[in-house]
This record gives sequence, structure tokens and C-alpha cells, in this order.
Amino acid sequence: MKNKIKAFLQRIINWIKKNKIKSAIAFLLLLIYYFSIPRMLFKEPYSTVIESKEGELLGAKIARDGQWRFPAQDSVPDKFKKCIVYFEDEYFYNHPGFNPGAMINAFKQNRKAGKVVRGGSTLTQQVIRLSRKGKNRTYFEKIIEIILATRLELGYSKNEILEMYASTCSIWGKCCGIRNGFVALFWRSVQSIILGRKCSFGSFTECAKFNLSWKKSN
Repeated sequence: MKNKIKAFLQRIINWIKKNKIKSAIAFLLLLIYYFSIPRMLFKEPYSTVIESKEGELLGAKIARDGQWRFPAQDSVPDKFKKCIVYFEDEYFYNHPGFNPGAMINAFKQNRKAGKVVRGGSTLTQQVIRLSRKGKNRTYFEKIIEIILATRLELGYSKNEILEMYASTCSIWGKCCGIRNGFVALFWRSVQSIILGRKCSFGSFTECAKFNLSWKKSN
């Protein structure tokens, strides 16, 4: 086994010596790829939050950019994980950051409609898109999202990516993240919300919108 590994490494060294320019370009591209994700993916300001010793929310002040954005939670409740994954990215735990099948289906639908009606993005790609605000939804931008999504998958666990999404996704209006959305809707913590049949009305964010309209009508 050791001899095979040595022989393999020797072949790589020989190839590098024979193809110095290609090797240098490949090394440069790998370097760019490695540093393509900043250490702090999201730099938006947070809301000021006041809590009791027991962790109950007492008060909050909107962030400087006019958004309700609470500091990220250490963990996301399992029920919300299941809900998010089921409606937003069914194969989240099996793909490397992008889903070729979903992208092909989205391309076919967009071509048929003559415009972009579906993105086919994974949760990882959505995290990248949320961090790259103001970018147009083009196929070139989609390629960049795919590359950055694979890099994000290499640097973070699936649970960490879910936590990023849950902390930054738009729930409704000026609320970002599940914690903000459900506090705004119910003035209760995420952990205390029981999903039950609410998730049958659509995706996770649509669940929040449904509850908001129900609350206003009652």
C-alpha cells in the first residue's frame, strides 16, 4: 500500500515538473477558491436584545439598517430543521452544495416560461445569495453561487449551514431569521412554537406568513 502511495505521489511530482505553467495556474485557482469565503460571511448589524436571567425576551430594538435581526442562535430546533429541509432542500444532507437535478428542472421551467421563475438553489446556495446582497439573478451569478456553495460545504458542517440560513432568511417584512419572525408574530421563542399542521401550508417562511395573516384576521 505504501509503495502504491509513493508511486502515485511521484507521478504527481513528475507531472508538475513537466507542466509548470499549468501547475502554477491550478495552484493559483485553488488558492483563490480556498480564500473565496470570508471568515465572517454576514456583517450586518444586529438588533439590541434584552433578556431575563431565564432567557425570556423582555425587549428589543431594531438594527441600524432598519431590520429586525437577532444574534444567531447556537442551535436550531429539530422540528424547524426538518421543516426547512423538507420544503426548501429535500436532498440537503446528500449534496455537496448544489443539486444538479433541481437545477436542470429549474432550467427547463425557466426556458418554457421565457424568464426566471425558479432558481433550483439548495439551502447552501441560498445562504451564499443572502450574503451577496444586490446581485442580479443571472446564470453567471448562479455559477458563482455554486462554486462558493461547495466551498462553504467544505468549511462548515450541515448543521452550521442550517443555522446560518435560519438566522438570515427573510420571514416577512423587516424580520430576518426564524427567531425574529416568531418573536414578532407570537412574542414567543422559537423553541416554544409547535409546528403541527402549520407546515402543510407551504415552505417554512410561508408558514410564518400564514400565521401572520391568521393572527390579523382573528
